[in-house]
Amino acid sequence: MKTLKKLIVIVSLLISVSGFCAKPKQIIQVKNSPLITEDATPYVLQQLKENKGANAIQFEKGTYHFYPDKGQNKFVYISNHKDVFVSLAFPIDSFKDFTIDGQGSTFIFHGKMIPFLVDDSENITIKNVKIDWAMAFHSEGEIIAHHKEEHAFDVRFSDDYPYDIRNEQIFFIKEYYEHDLGQTILYDKKRHAISYNNKKTSPISTSQKSTTQHGVDRVKYKYKVDKSDLILRKVGVESRLKVKEIEPGVVRFYNHKKGLPPIGDILSTKGQQGENRVAPGIRVNNTKQFNLENVTIHHAGGMGFLVENSEDIFIDRLTISPSGNRMVSTTADATHFVGCRGMIKMTNSLLENQLDDCINIHGAYQEVVENLGAKKLGIRMGHHQQEGFVIGRKGDKIGFVRIEDSFAPFAELTIESIEVINQRYQVITFKEKVPAEVEQGDYIENLTAYPEVVLINNKFQGNRARGVLLSTPKKALVKDNYFHSEMDAIFLPVESSKWYESGAQSNLVIEGNTFDNCNFGGTSRGIIRLVTDEENENIAFHNITIRNNTFKMFDNLVLEVSNTDQLLFENNKILSSNVFPQLYPENPAFIIKSSKNVVFKNNDFQGKATKMMECDESTVNVDFQ
Repeated sequence: MKTLKKLIVIVSLLISVSGFCAKPKQIIQVKNSPLITEDATPYVLQQLKENKGANAIQFEKGTYHFYPDKGQNKFVYISNHKDVFVSLAFPIDSFKDFTIDGQGSTFIFHGKMIPFLVDDSENITIKNVKIDWAMAFHSEGEIIAHHKEEHAFDVRFSDDYPYDIRNEQIFFIKEYYEHDLGQTILYDKKRHAISYNNKKTSPISTSQKSTTQHGVDRVKYKYKVDKSDLILRKVGVESRLKVKEIEPGVVRFYNHKKGLPPIGDILSTKGQQGENRVAPGIRVNNTKQFNLENVTIHHAGGMGFLVENSEDIFIDRLTISPSGNRMVSTTADATHFVGCRGMIKMTNSLLENQLDDCINIHGAYQEVVENLGAKKLGIRMGHHQQEGFVIGRKGDKIGFVRIEDSFAPFAELTIESIEVINQRYQVITFKEKVPAEVEQGDYIENLTAYPEVVLINNKFQGNRARGVLLSTPKKALVKDNYFHSEMDAIFLPVESSKWYESGAQSNLVIEGNTFDNCNFGGTSRGIIRLVTDEENENIAFHNITIRNNTFKMFDNLVLEVSNTDQLLFENNKILSSNVFPQLYPENPAFIIKSSKNVVFKNNDFQGKATKMMECDESTVNVDFQ
């Protein structure tokens, strides 16, 4: 009998190890049925709620509409967005080992929704799905006429962009949403990209200093305030632009300060800064291992893919590109990563025509407000779009930075706990005593929350602003990518004074990329830039290698370097192009400031610059071979 019992136990163990007793995968199947597809929000919410143990939700291929009316409401603090109440169809909260598979479906959203909100989860995958909105969060119209005597111009808006004119101001009406003119830029209809030298004629001038004030200077604040806050920024500003409908769909614009925008260009408008980022496509927060596979984001009212405080993000075959006749894809960055760790890897992806950067990866600076005890500090969020961001977790290493002295931390402490008092103010308790040299106004950054980055075989084109922004001291590789961006293609910043974005880049390899006539928007910048906000000579960037790249240049400035120690620029081809007229023929090919140990060798230069290099007095050890 004992032998039989032992045999039963052994067989049971063998079956368990071999997987025969493993829990079968539970998959939620969503049928392509009109009862579901006409508004899939309530059905999806119900399935996610009733099947908590499921491993996946799969959609039979089709087009599914999602409306906010029956969605799950939630107030969300969203980095670099307006903090909003939104409606959710896919609230992925505290899920583990879960996959959302569209199987080639298109999800069309209506109004102010976040399609996918992922919080506090692990090993989540979204794949094989296209995301779009029935009505865009921005608006587009074609410039059709000039009236030089009035310095006015006419714009034709199609029926896709309904408007309402109130007190000579234009408002664009959407489902559950509206926006004023606000931020604008021009697209070249033929090139399907931001217009060449658009800085000459856009953005459209919408405001000016107000003419009448009384007693405003008597309003005082006990604590430091953010002058870019949505309320404070309105003080002292009044509307400048006036509009008038000439015929249905045609609107005349008066009082623009810059040159008249070219006839035939497409005017893109998305409303006031700070108010116009309300619905990112996919938002991930406090999540470990997140995967995007074969996902298309045609549009979003903000960023396409935003990740905060998460670890190990893998992206393959992500497409961000406008649908139909739209010029614009997402109204802000295509992708954005804040306070992440582990690895961020993007491969085989296309990011185009969004109204801000393709990729932005950085940490966060926050400001010391007060000492609350031997191990405790009060901390303030610097920028209003940083509100609600929690800088770290127990066990993370925090560095203290005084940027006028150095970009490197002068002290390091370990987080014991963080108490969130409100959206701007938090209290951090450390395991160690706070050093006596820490002062009010010093910055803190999370030294633990920086990722390694790999960007291989991607295409970045047609968008407003920059290609890739990198701010991490960990290893980074940018290889075999294509860039055609309106501003600089690769930007290594320390944006401390405005955006409070941290992370002095080190250990970066830029290799085998093609830079195709970037910086065509009108700014005088290098195709690759290493620049800080601060006017000092402190070293911020270390160990940068730029090799085996091809630069197709209509203008001169290839590389702009400041505050850098150890940069190698080798085996690169700089080719001359006549795609656009030169904008800054007086520029040299290379500008070096406040740097040392910079080496140029074995480069093939066929560019137009007559002056090769410009260095300031604080730059030492530049070897040009």
